[in-house]
Amino acid sequence: MTESTITLPAARIPVIGEYDVVVVGGGPAGLFAATAAARAGRSVVLLERYGFLGGAGTMGGLSTFCGLHARVDGVDMRVIRGITDDLLDRLIALDGLNDAHLSVDDRIMAQAFDISAYKIAADELLVSAGAEVLFHTSAVDTVLADDGAIDAVVIESKSGRQAVRGSVFIDGSGDADIAAFAGAPFERSEHLLYPSLMFRINGVDYDKAGPAWRTIRRLMEEAEAAGTHRFPRKKPIVRPQRNPLEWRSNLTQLSNDDGSAVDGTDVRQLSHGELQGRRQVRDTFAFIRERTPGFEDSYVVDIAPQIGIRETRRIRGRYMLSEQDVLGCADFTDAIGVNGWPVEAHVAGDVEFRFAPADSRGFNQLPYRMLVPQVVPNLLVVGRCASMTQGGQSSGRVTGPCFAMGQAAGTAAALALGAGVSAGDVDVTALQARLIADGAYLGTEEPTADMVVPTPVSAR
Repeated sequence: MTESTITLPAARIPVIGEYDVVVVGGGPAGLFAATAAARAGRSVVLLERYGFLGGAGTMGGLSTFCGLHARVDGVDMRVIRGITDDLLDRLIALDGLNDAHLSVDDRIMAQAFDISAYKIAADELLVSAGAEVLFHTSAVDTVLADDGAIDAVVIESKSGRQAVRGSVFIDGSGDADIAAFAGAPFERSEHLLYPSLMFRINGVDYDKAGPAWRTIRRLMEEAEAAGTHRFPRKKPIVRPQRNPLEWRSNLTQLSNDDGSAVDGTDVRQLSHGELQGRRQVRDTFAFIRERTPGFEDSYVVDIAPQIGIRETRRIRGRYMLSEQDVLGCADFTDAIGVNGWPVEAHVAGDVEFRFAPADSRGFNQLPYRMLVPQVVPNLLVVGRCASMTQGGQSSGRVTGPCFAMGQAAGTAAALALGAGVSAGDVDVTALQARLIADGAYLGTEEPTADMVVPTPVSAR
């Protein structure tokens, strides 16, 4: 295909708002960043390309919080606190949250939620804080000031091309879009982690299915060994949700024709991945319904609105969280939260889990420096595109640490504005004190008894 270009005429675009803090992306990190900054009294707008918040948990169909917990010296504890407490309380009030369940061969906890309830709870969390939200809005460029700071984000929506000005910008896009537009250094792995397409199965006989999350894995492994079937990847995850009639399914793996992972920043690869993902849903579900007790009358009730991207760009910040930091339960003097999820590397045909030692503290601290790009003084970057190596990001990209990063970034933005300093130069001691006062757990103190989670009696 021959590439050509066209030249568009220069245009003046309207500035539709000026805010203290502009957050791009309404996933877990962006949602908490906007909420924290607004609760601190700052004017905030959150720009989200879908018509709802939640990121991978909603548009990606994930329906389970990973990384809220850590196994601390052998005891399961919920270590992500602060704004998270408020969100979970709202989900409970909506009857949209399960008790935590054991996951990954019973080595770590996760917690299922109802996707519709999460959308509502996220709306309420953000609006009650006083933040504004613009849905169906994509950030497509930045306008820089002479000193390299961002003056405005250029957006596109059904209202056309417009701009939003801000004093501090927080990139929660997942793909480091704003950082890349503004010229902040970033990297992309030679071999990206593979995406998946989530789907939900309804009409399951829960009592008959029993521990089907184990049965389905065994049946798939036996079929592959017998040579009758070939599946996208090993270690399928199929688990009951808030209503046990419904089970979420995470067992696809999306690749290009050459076997490489689909790149979430390439529109042709994304389109290929959507088509491939739905074919995989069709084929794997047919096998599950045919072979698994309790699934005989089941059906696919929902395929996620978008494939779930695990990795694209990652900024090179003042510090890059590494796999060694995760497995070594690293401490940092500028800690702004913790992360207890294992390294979860989605490689060709498989998922590789690597845990910190069983007799360890079970979590690493997250340094503020991983949110601070090397250039662009009024920008912070949160979520899966924060400053991490691929190994570090294989752990730090899940919901729990993204919640922690978001709350820290929104709080830091408010402090930076109050002190008249750049986003990367806030008083870290003051930031830590504010986070602790707001209920966050930074790993600087021993966990308390109320963080212990009882061992579940079932997966429900």
